Amino acid sequence: MERWDIFCRVVDNYGDVGVSWRLARALARERGKDVRLWLDDVGVLARLRPDVESTTDGQRLEGVEVRKMRDTFTPADVADVVVETFGCDPPEAYVQAMVGRSPPARWINLEYLSAEEWVERSHALPSPHPRLPLTKHYFFPGFTPRTGGLLRESDLLARRDAFQQEPGAQAAFWTALTGTVPPGGALKVSLFSYEGAPVAALAEACAKLRMPVWIVAPEGIAARALEGWSQAREAEHCADIEAFVVPFLSQDRYDELLWACDVNFVRGEDSFVRAQWAAQPFVWHIYPQKEGAHWIKLTAFLDRCLAGLDPESASAVRGLWEAWNAGGEVPDAPADMEAAWLAFIDRREALRAHARAWSRTLQVQRELAERLAKFASDLLE
Repeated sequence: MERWDIFCRVVDNYGDVGVSWRLARALARERGKDVRLWLDDVGVLARLRPDVESTTDGQRLEGVEVRKMRDTFTPADVADVVVETFGCDPPEAYVQAMVGRSPPARWINLEYLSAEEWVERSHALPSPHPRLPLTKHYFFPGFTPRTGGLLRESDLLARRDAFQQEPGAQAAFWTALTGTVPPGGALKVSLFSYEGAPVAALAEACAKLRMPVWIVAPEGIAARALEGWSQAREAEHCADIEAFVVPFLSQDRYDELLWACDVNFVRGEDSFVRAQWAAQPFVWHIYPQKEGAHWIKLTAFLDRCLAGLDPESASAVRGLWEAWNAGGEVPDAPADMEAAWLAFIDRREALRAHARAWSRTLQVQRELAERLAKFASDLLE
């Protein structure tokens, strides 16, 4: 059985580990690989997988051996395929051990996801090591056949459709999560964001809608902001708005939250991709970068995703995404939230249909773990 080592260093809380775990599980469960997932902080994975023992070095879950990063390695430790996620670099001792391995390991850097055009040109390019007789290849996730694709379990969409078509399954989910079920016609919104998102402004805008609204935030940054808004408005209770702060959810339960909600506010990379598979309207809080580089990345995705959508609906999406992401940068951005949110909700039916169509477009392409396994195999030729 082919051995794979996947290395991940925690940079952005849950996103990097979330992607690394999904990849490791898919390679082991669906591609028949012998996978070790090396983490510098096993405790972060324990938040996503409650059955992980964060103090144990070496445990097997769903065919994946989860290991704590260490400093000593020999050539015998080196796997057939070595994947570093997001340019994290394996430990130096591991890289040195790769030099002594025969046959040579295939070394792949799984890069960050982007819809920018240059990704197609950079995907699969080799990069010789500056000092050692080793070559690394870059593997870029993406939204087109000329990239590495997106992670998607083989049964994901069937499970999604079964859940979304079964009111009883949704009622059971909401009861377990909140103790009750949303009233008929309620707008259900999930919140997951970085610092700076105008959560209070969004909640205020929800108060202007003529319908019941449920806002649900798993514990974290968005949840704290939602709690602050709820406490400030306690004296003037908004009868049509229910704000729920729920425990941090495992990955599979979080998928169900995305499937159950009408609009999902997500962040980073992992939840961003899962929102697209949920086939519901969503808003992406992109990770801020120096000199506003993240705006280029956000615009590139919108240009690709919104192609074919009617101009009014596309404008509503851009307006809300810009207001949400500018919340921590532009003083007037929170004030823009109400108009942007109302315009977005006014186009909700068109946006729901488009989200479904976009998900089908992505579904046609081969998924990332499959492409990565084939890419690694092709490197032997």
